[in-house]
Amino acid sequence: MKKTKRVLVCGAGGFIGSHLVNRLKSEDCWVRGVDLKYPEFSPTCADDFIVGDLRDPTICRGAVDQQFDEVYQLAADMGGAGFIFTGDNDADIMHNSGLVNLNILEACHRRNVKRIFYSSSACMYPEHNQMDPDNPNCSEDSAYPADPDSEYGWEKLFSERLYLAFGRNYGMEVRIARFHNIFGPEGTWVGGREKAPAAFCRKVAMAADGGVIEMWGDGEQTRSFLYIDECIEGVLRLTRSDWTGPVNIGSDEMVSINRLASMTAEVAGKVITIKHIPGPLGVRGRNSDNRLIAERLKWRPEAPLLDGLSKTYEWVKGQVLEQYSSDHG
Repeated sequence: MKKTKRVLVCGAGGFIGSHLVNRLKSEDCWVRGVDLKYPEFSPTCADDFIVGDLRDPTICRGAVDQQFDEVYQLAADMGGAGFIFTGDNDADIMHNSGLVNLNILEACHRRNVKRIFYSSSACMYPEHNQMDPDNPNCSEDSAYPADPDSEYGWEKLFSERLYLAFGRNYGMEVRIARFHNIFGPEGTWVGGREKAPAAFCRKVAMAADGGVIEMWGDGEQTRSFLYIDECIEGVLRLTRSDWTGPVNIGSDEMVSINRLASMTAEVAGKVITIKHIPGPLGVRGRNSDNRLIAERLKWRPEAPLLDGLSKTYEWVKGQVLEQYSSDHG
């Protein structure tokens, strides 16, 4: 008889974590999720779900009460530019995420869990390599000398090294990916922690045809955005490979933020004017360099940004309409 794979997803109440649980369940895995909260927009399909704070080592030991075949560590204190780059949340970001990673690694080591995936971020790349919006350098080997543009990036870099050290010293099969702006349905879309695609989908959905939306900065800064389904595919391929990483998991379809906003308006079938205002920006340019993932995993994300943006806009528009109906019911 085929043994059922037992999997733990930390951060299973979040956007990426909840999608990962769904994918694992479609593969007939037994899945335990753990997070501060249940998923916000749909019920979890995890077999077991622990609502608990992974900053507490007791909660971590309770979650890792057996020898899981795979552990996915996605839990972090994070958000979009409005959360990461103001400086107001730096202590919480570093303290909270650092504690979670220290606790989860210790609990997994005590239970002799071997295979563990850690979600790092492209925010750990040096700021000085991302000043030119047209030619950013985000190849994996450009990480050092280290100079992230935020404390969020510094914490991610520290945690990468922490996981690699546990791999070297304790024989754990660590896998590390650097995410580049993952987006899609059921992601945070309001409240200050949302990423740019969800924010523009909300603003455009709420604006009248011919209306105005606000954007931080001049909009010439560049990014790439990866649809959630491709992110999950990359995570599973990496975790089940014989390679540690770190590796970029992101799209290499780089666009300006102005272009992202105009694409959102196109999807909505609206004419929108952009009003540029001061605000937190991050680096001037960032794009996923996918040469290494193509070489090592024989795979790379290829879905067009417009396709994912269309799906995400329809979902966010539904949320906006639902909230409007509730507020004016």
